Amino acid sequence: MRDFTEPSELRRLVRDGLGSRCRVTGVERLRGGSKKGVYRLSLAGTGIPPTVIAYSWAPQENFWPSVPTDPLTPASGLAPFLAAHHTLNAAGARTPHLLHASEPADLALVEDVPGDTLERAFTTDPPRAAKALTELSLTLDRMSAHTAPHPARIPSATSEALTLTRALSDLTEAATRDPRVSEAHSALSDRLHALHAAVTPRTTYSLVHGELGPDHVLLTPDAHPVLIDIEGLTHFDPEHEHAFLRLRFGPHYAPLARSSLDPTRLALHTLALHLSLVAGPLRLLDGDFPHRDAMRGIAEHNTREALRLVVPE
Repeated sequence: MRDFTEPSELRRLVRDGLGSRCRVTGVERLRGGSKKGVYRLSLAGTGIPPTVIAYSWAPQENFWPSVPTDPLTPASGLAPFLAAHHTLNAAGARTPHLLHASEPADLALVEDVPGDTLERAFTTDPPRAAKALTELSLTLDRMSAHTAPHPARIPSATSEALTLTRALSDLTEAATRDPRVSEAHSALSDRLHALHAAVTPRTTYSLVHGELGPDHVLLTPDAHPVLIDIEGLTHFDPEHEHAFLRLRFGPHYAPLARSSLDPTRLALHTLALHLSLVAGPLRLLDGDFPHRDAMRGIAEHNTREALRLVVPE
């Protein structure tokens, strides 16, 4: 068992951010995070919310094994979180309100949005989910209007070159871990190169979340969407965003679809995403990540989807 962030550090964060009269009466580590710890803190005191959320990017909260630097790997830490929070607010996209940040400790305190996720609302309250999807679509439009002349992180490279390089690396890794991928390695590599060669160059890149699934959208009581897990925010192909949206939203994707997307780029990003979601989860399982069945399920689903694109049924 690894040691997570000490409750004393979280109490200190609350005291520094909300004042000495605010007391922490409960600490709950929420499930799901693989790069940061997410804690719901119950509070007592006059004029303060009953709960807040604390984020911790302490090294012991990160389950990912060390890998070579990859410009397409979502960033992690307080600094990229604060940058993304500022950028999304400027673009008109709602995120949890920032209450306090502690740079030396890599900790942040944000509002606890008093609703459920969009993923849960699809099942529990479809009309509310439909309302949130409509507003989420508008949020994506606002993000798409926030553009840059080059991809973030490596301005000298094109998005299609970065995507191809990452996908080939993921393919090589996945092939060492799954014999089905190894057998189809040549076909998958050829498909990636063919899609890359067919892509039309572009010079404008949109603001993208990068991992925008319905579990990363909280809903306020009046069904306004609130984006979380924002550290990977960057300027890149909108097709990169929509490959992930199509995968994660499934039958609920239609209100988010855009006719302006380049179908060849979308095909490249879709295959690259599947390979990433084979190699990444299997790599994560090299360590002590606790939710192992879920990771195996993600890897298995995306293995089948990648092979379906190149292997005749």
